[in-house]
Amino acid sequence: MATTSPSTSARPIAPNDALDLDALLGDEERMVRDTVRRYVGDRVLPEIGEWFDAGTLPREIAPELGKLGLLGMHLTGYDCAGASATAYGVACRELEFGDSGLRSLVSVQGSLAMFPIWKFGSEEQRQEWLPRMASGEAIGCFGLTEPDFGSDPGSMRTRAKRDGGDWILNGTKMWITNGGAAAVAVVWAQTDDGIRGFVVPTDTPGFSAVDIHRKLSLRASVTSELILEDVRLPESAVLPGVRGIRGPLSCLNEARYGIAWGAVGAGNACYQSALEYSKTRVQWGRPIAGFQLTQRKLVEMMLELQKAQLVAWRLGALKDAGALHPTQVSIGKLNNVRAALEIAREARTILGANGITTEYPVMRHANNLESVLTYEGTTEMHTLILGEALTGERALA
Repeated sequence: MATTSPSTSARPIAPNDALDLDALLGDEERMVRDTVRRYVGDRVLPEIGEWFDAGTLPREIAPELGKLGLLGMHLTGYDCAGASATAYGVACRELEFGDSGLRSLVSVQGSLAMFPIWKFGSEEQRQEWLPRMASGEAIGCFGLTEPDFGSDPGSMRTRAKRDGGDWILNGTKMWITNGGAAAVAVVWAQTDDGIRGFVVPTDTPGFSAVDIHRKLSLRASVTSELILEDVRLPESAVLPGVRGIRGPLSCLNEARYGIAWGAVGAGNACYQSALEYSKTRVQWGRPIAGFQLTQRKLVEMMLELQKAQLVAWRLGALKDAGALHPTQVSIGKLNNVRAALEIAREARTILGANGITTEYPVMRHANNLESVLTYEGTTEMHTLILGEALTGERALA
């Protein structure tokens, strides 16, 4: 029986990309990877611990991201970059390596605020808002979730009623990323003709945003409550291209796609931190990287990250081909965020007590990922979406 020996020309595996999955990326995606990775390394990582502690994200970050072409980068026209879906995913991965709040800013801006204007808006709305939002001059937010209605947005209480040629909006939205920093809000409301979307300048009388404090997660991110009290809007504020729950759900699907990539970045940050720490932390006269249990933990983290990256890459390939189904996005959101959170928790055990400080990224990512696990569809909701797809039986009420 013939035997073969390993090729002497084969390269050793890279601990941060054991299967060389970045070789699947094209030139555009690699350029985006390198650009965003450099920005995060130079601008974000040295400061993010302090930003998280202080519960803030500097306002100048948005224009900086705009100059890099990252805001609405997967959209075309109106000063948007027109990048591939995979390039957008890579950007989300690299941004969330820095912090989930940073990726949330980009996701909400591009997928939840710019996308509905780009997809469903009038030409006047697009011209007025999209170039300013692409540059970071104007921040947007997405008003869907309410205090009593998260996973069941179709039961929202926010109401828009006609008053002559105008609309009057009343209601409250909760847990709104970018809310307190936004110049424009895309607000979804019940009408006599079903759910409609409205483009609401935040300086409109009756509109107010109250930032939510005392958060233990996504602290480097603006999270707000939106209050609409007799907000009067002209007919031109309505998104003319959609009505019904399909509108906001299509936006959420765009955001979920970015999350599937972003979670890989957060998990990778935790894994890399634990790997490097294990090489320098000495116990019983040698680095803990040499202990069997530590190696098992590191190998399990690496395996889950590589699998999650393959899922994200496949979603990107399908999206670029125009063949991505919303249910497939649920696979990425469910699997990758769950995997990243488990990696964060395991990495913390390698760092021991040091892992609970913001000197290291692990506990910060773990806290953030608890929110990422919930927003844009909870684990339970994505499980039931996939369960229905598998069985044909609807388990939701």
